[in-house]
Amino acid sequence: MDKKTPIVSVVVPNYNYARYLNERLLSILNQTFQDFELILLDDASTDNSVEVLNQYKDNPHVSHFVVNEKNTGSPFKQWMKGISLAKGEWVWIAEADDLCEPDFLETCVEQVQKYSNISVCMTASKYIDEKGSILPQEANYWGKKRLAVSASRFSGKAYAEHNMYWNCCVANASGVLFRRSYAIKLSDTAFLSMRYSGDWYFWFQMLLHGDMIEIYKKLNYFRQHTAKVSVEGVSTGNRIKEDIDTYVLMEQAFPDMSTYKRRLAHGQLYRKIKKVRSVEKQTELSQYLYEKLGGKASDLRLFHMNKYLRWVCPWIITIKRDRLF
Repeated sequence: MDKKTPIVSVVVPNYNYARYLNERLLSILNQTFQDFELILLDDASTDNSVEVLNQYKDNPHVSHFVVNEKNTGSPFKQWMKGISLAKGEWVWIAEADDLCEPDFLETCVEQVQKYSNISVCMTASKYIDEKGSILPQEANYWGKKRLAVSASRFSGKAYAEHNMYWNCCVANASGVLFRRSYAIKLSDTAFLSMRYSGDWYFWFQMLLHGDMIEIYKKLNYFRQHTAKVSVEGVSTGNRIKEDIDTYVLMEQAFPDMSTYKRRLAHGQLYRKIKKVRSVEKQTELSQYLYEKLGGKASDLRLFHMNKYLRWVCPWIITIKRDRLF
């Protein structure tokens, strides 16, 4: 790399995605915006990933190529390794199995440079399957709603309180450009030990430091796999514990949040708990929810009642009404 500091640091964390790497790396290298460094990380892959990555190590964009001797067990540890190596003010975690449009970086950089206090910039995404075919499901939290503007800016704290509180609105890290200087100063690094909800924990904290930009152009392709870690995490209950820990963080950040809103969120959690296969695990998680947040079965009843109350009480809070659009 030229010694000039790049504007963007592109981090590609890989684990056993050799079959996607060539296409992924070409989608990065062929960006219309070229002022970036490329950081290649492999988390002790057992396929031929390192062999594929070796073919790119001498590319002038590549500033680091790091292969772990032992798997970290957490994708978020690889995120932070990349962030710590990055030199650019903006970071793009380009997951190894995803793809992007050629103008992804150009579009994001143009938006973040318009303002002084942007923390996170997120584009719209499309789902693709393991073969790269576009899936019909909607990947974006705003659904199929046609938006009259190409992009919107939101207060980061307001976005965290009204959007991220209900669920992780950032569907995929590959669709995000974020400010490195804010990321390296995060005081709570509990997400590093997480397997499922670390992204939610991370993005929420980032939004407490700066504003959010949503770009409504579908520039990112989020690959879906038959065996998804997130689905397994819900059915076994392992992800729900991390979700509860994330709610502890969020409710501490907004201590004046209404009791009704908290109870709706706790009802959502309780509904997830009821879907866990093991009755013993359900009991364990229900107790954990009660201990950490005071959540209980009556919150689930309130959650279900809210679906009917919204029709007779147009002022009552609902998840949709609370969101910023």
